[in-house]
Amino acid sequence: MKATVDQDACISCGLCASDCPEVFEMKGDKAAVIANPVPAGKEEACKTAAANCPVSCIKCE
Repeated sequence: MKATVDQDACISCGLCASDCPEVFEMKGDKAAVIANPVPAGKEEACKTAAANCPVSCIKCE
């Protein structure tokens, strides 16, 4: 599974980094993917982060 963040749409809320810190972190004022592919066992947390994103800028595929 691969995670991506649409930097143009990100509103810097930080929810993804809270939901799945193994995959996402805040870099400056935007979320960034720090692990691709998504580590084994963290796929559901990545999907949760994508589902919880208020602007739907995260994809986990």
